[in-house]
Amino acid sequence: MIVLMTGFDPFGGAAINPAWEAVKRIRAPEGVTLLKKEIPTVFRTSGEMLRSLLSEYDPDLVLLIGQAAGRKKISVERTALNLDDARIPDNAGDQPEERPIEETGPAAYFSRLPVKALARAIGDAGVPAEVSLSAGSFVCNHLFYVLLYELEKRKSGAHGGFLHVPAVPEQLPGMPPGTPAMPLPEIVKGLEAALVFLTDNHTNTR
Repeated sequence: MIVLMTGFDPFGGAAINPAWEAVKRIRAPEGVTLLKKEIPTVFRTSGEMLRSLLSEYDPDLVLLIGQAAGRKKISVERTALNLDDARIPDNAGDQPEERPIEETGPAAYFSRLPVKALARAIGDAGVPAEVSLSAGSFVCNHLFYVLLYELEKRKSGAHGGFLHVPAVPEQLPGMPPGTPAMPLPEIVKGLEAALVFLTDNHTNTR
């Protein structure tokens, strides 16, 4: 079984991105070929890179990981919107406003993962988790939408979805007071629990 797992590079002036830092540390379950790729926090480039990875590796499962500072739990995203609308510029200076990702694509897609069961599996591992209705409208959502658009376009049976992780304590200086954080080892534990659940239940994850 081939699993593609991605995390974004730092953005918005941050020195690290816990999404990629966690992905780098994930251990593959037995029998799983785990491909880990760092994705640039750039709207168009991120989608182009993902399309290339899908063509090259044809994975059975794709897990996209991003950071959502301000969240307390690992969030399993339910919906990807056909919308780029950025509060801050991406790492290439692009700051779109109400721009569709795919002109001919549907307004939204639902995740190809069992979001509630996945959140429960992470919680059962002792890591706080929740279902989130939307991945926002920044590069995380862009990549999530491109994934689901491409899987449908290619008539692929692959499963895929997006998880947001909180900030880590090392990022808190400079953030608004009261910003929640989760230690990196706990994030890794939660993502590993997600990976084990999804690979163990692969035939039932649609």
